[in-house]
Formats: sequence, C-alpha cells, structure tokens
Amino acid sequence: MLALPFMKRIAYYGGSFDPVHLGHLRIADKLSDLFELDEFVFIPAFHAPHKTRSKPTSAYHRFAMLCLATRDRPNVSVSKMELEVPEKPYTFESLTKIQKKNPKDEIFFVMGADSWEEITTWKEWEKVLTIVNIIVVTRPGFEIVFSHVTDEIRERIVDKRMDSSKTNDQTPKTTSIFITDAVRIDISSTAIRKAVREDKTGWNKLVSSEVAKYIKKYNLYTS
Repeated sequence: MLALPFMKRIAYYGGSFDPVHLGHLRIADKLSDLFELDEFVFIPAFHAPHKTRSKPTSAYHRFAMLCLATRDRPNVSVSKMELEVPEKPYTFESLTKIQKKNPKDEIFFVMGADSWEEITTWKEWEKVLTIVNIIVVTRPGFEIVFSHVTDEIRERIVDKRMDSSKTNDQTPKTTSIFITDAVRIDISSTAIRKAVREDKTGWNKLVSSEVAKYIKKYNLYTS
C-alpha cells in the first residue's frame, strides 16, 4: 500500500523571544522556503524551565511583540499554547500535544545552536528529539557538536550545511534531525536587552520597527 502524503508541513519554533529580532524572522522566512513549509509557528515560552538563572520579560509583552513582528507574514503565526498552561512548560509535553492534534501533518521543531548545545539539560530531552523532526539552525560563533547525544540520536542527523536543496520527502519515516546553516545572522536578544538598558544606539536596527516602538512605549529592558 502506498503511503499517503502529509496534509501539511508545519514548523514550530519555541523560545523566549525576549525580544523577537530580525534573526528570528529570517529563520522563519528561510526555513519556510528550504523545507517548503505550509506554516511556521512561533511558540513563546512562559518561562524556559532549564534556564533557572534568568527571569524573562512578561510573556504577554513577548507574545505581543511576536504578533507585531509577524503580522505581514501570512504563513507565520504565534501560538499561546505554552502561555495558557504555565504549569506544564516542558517542550516534550508541547510537542506531544502538537503531534496528537496534527496526526496527518509532518511536524518540525526548530531550535538554535545554543539550545542544541544544552539539549541534554532539557526534561525528557531524548523524547524531544524523537517525537517530531528537528531543525537545528547554526549561528556564527557556535560550534555544532554531536558528542553530547547518544549514538541512536546521531544516526538520525542529516547535515544540510552548505546544502541549499529543498527537503520535501512526503513519505513517512523515522524522524530526522536536520542541521542547517541557511541563516547566517548573528543577532542576540541578550545583546539587544543590554543595549537598551545601557541606552546605546543601533539596537532598534536589529528588530522590526513595530517591535522597536513597542519596546520604547512600554520602557522594556531599561532596568
């Protein structure tokens, strides 16, 4: 029997987005093209449980900035799923819920090089890397290594660095972990917050104009 094609290809990008910047938007645009995605969904975390040392800006401010930054991108949306259940902040729970809700779709979860580096600190991290396809986006200055994951995980890695060919195999198979350098922009939310706090110029060029206005209007990151 021939395998039926997936209905949609959807990528979910989880993170703090504190604030969302042009690098995040570039990732949405570039991966939508490279992986021929039907939808790209940002999932702002209420609070990343593996980041115990820092408290993020209000989840509602971060959600609002994401909505402003993506409003002109028809295939991009912002999900409240982790904001509505802050008592269940773990990625494996969110991905399990997504998979059950979209059984006929091919699902991808996007993470940055920094998240890949610390993935073994995540709760049920091996399950995170198995439930759906993973896309790891490299970042200048971060070396992508594989020694911290298991042999079983390493066998599923598809290294697409320096490979611009599109990935659209609609035959169901074991989930893969794609490594891509398609987005070569080094922008840091941490650096933006620091620049705002120290009243430095230029940070507004690293975010959309709507987000820059929002940050100024609500005096975010000033203390």
